[in-house]
Amino acid sequence: MTMVSRRGLIAGGLTLGAMSAVDAHAGTITRTGYRLIARTRSLEVNGRAAKVFRLADEAGHPGLILAPGERFQVELANQTADHTIIHWHGQIPPWTQDGFPWPQTPPLAPATTRTYDYVPIPGTYWMHSHQGLQEQSLMTAPLIVRDATELREDRQEIVLMLHDFSFTGPDELLAGLTGQTPSAIHTMARASENAAAPSSARMPSENTKGMMGMMGMMHGMQGMGGMMSGQMGNMSKNNGMGSMGSTTMDLNDIDYDAFLANDRTLRDPEIVQVERSGRVRLRIINGASSSQFWIDLGALAGHVVAVDGHPVHPVAGRRFPLAIAQRLDILVDLPGTGAFPILARLEGTRRRTGIVLATPGAPVERLDEIGLDKMQPINNSLETRLTARAPLSPRKPDLVHRIVLSGGMKPYSWSLNGETWPHITPLMLQKGQRVEVEMANHSMMAHPMHLHGHAFQVIAVNGRPIQGAMRDTVLVTPMMGSVRIAFDANNPGRWPLHCHNLYHMTTGMMTEVRYDSIKV
Repeated sequence: MTMVSRRGLIAGGLTLGAMSAVDAHAGTITRTGYRLIARTRSLEVNGRAAKVFRLADEAGHPGLILAPGERFQVELANQTADHTIIHWHGQIPPWTQDGFPWPQTPPLAPATTRTYDYVPIPGTYWMHSHQGLQEQSLMTAPLIVRDATELREDRQEIVLMLHDFSFTGPDELLAGLTGQTPSAIHTMARASENAAAPSSARMPSENTKGMMGMMGMMHGMQGMGGMMSGQMGNMSKNNGMGSMGSTTMDLNDIDYDAFLANDRTLRDPEIVQVERSGRVRLRIINGASSSQFWIDLGALAGHVVAVDGHPVHPVAGRRFPLAIAQRLDILVDLPGTGAFPILARLEGTRRRTGIVLATPGAPVERLDEIGLDKMQPINNSLETRLTARAPLSPRKPDLVHRIVLSGGMKPYSWSLNGETWPHITPLMLQKGQRVEVEMANHSMMAHPMHLHGHAFQVIAVNGRPIQGAMRDTVLVTPMMGSVRIAFDANNPGRWPLHCHNLYHMTTGMMTEVRYDSIKV
């Protein structure tokens, strides 16, 4: 743990504070760029070692922290044995710097580098691989762009990044879901690497297990391997699978071995030192591949002041839903001395992870990974209370797209408007348009829908108009839930729109938002 200053950022085991020791009153930025390295590492999870990925700077600090006014100038080096490409989730760069494996922006081969240079937007963001299933193996890291206003708040900043973890490899997990063998998954992936993307261009073909080109081929597969946990209704963890004919909600696709908070479980949680009666900003990132949580502040009262990096009018509470890929900035004021667990509780189960904020000398009680009460499914109860501090200007839409989210656990296949990636019809638009997208969920699972390259405003939930938050990822609840979003078409390019459950996306739940000025 590294303390920069009272105004500095503290991230416990992530040691994020050491990455950007910028004084709160600094008037100039002397750093001219960063080098990020993708590599493998060994991680101990509850006493057992596992090989995972890491995205870190040259000193080994994960992710990036940028000072106010600093450009995103990054050289990314691939020191793994596989191709990779990193997406700067929630940022709004030119589309060729977004980090998606289009034919125009292929993945980085091993032992190669790529540079990025754009003006970032401030807030709590993250980075992750968009290559195959690498995200499940922790090819992820925080991306924090600090704001001068936040520095003046005089609050200690703490980053909490969540992951779901399995000792079983991602290909085997996917094979269990689809009913295929891991070798069949790999064979299909290799064959489909030469399948046409929406542009009719070829996808990269080396070292890419679980490539997204397999999505359409998986449509209609039968059977699966009992990977789901935390279901509602009478379905068994080992054999009960939802379907479009089911009347129960499906929650967790995979029964994970552990849930991590800053790379650690509650058997040995991160203890973050805080000041007595301290003022704290929590930056919480759900970097899980397939798991959604309730953030539980316990004895502390908090105020959500930003979601997905975008400021909102404060919303008070002690427990908040956090979908896959979403972020929360929460302000808490500590009541004197003590130890204060900040927990992430898996929806539909009693499982949990988290960190502990502790004042000097405070005793820290042992926390069990299994809580006393079972959590309900996450929902949009917070969404309907949020209002953006900087909303879109009032304007009638020039274009409205409607998307039906569908699919099921058996066969394990997910689609948008009945189409599976890469066999999709792009959503076309023109620069300057105000675009609205209505997403209706006809499946039994919730879907965290993420749009690249834009910030959108949530303007309706389940048919009820709201003047909601600006976001990049929104939860569409199951069994006919709906969300309407609006955005300004001001960033020409090719932009994925997809479910951020990795296994839903990988089996087809993705489409493309394309500007008509982009020729493919």
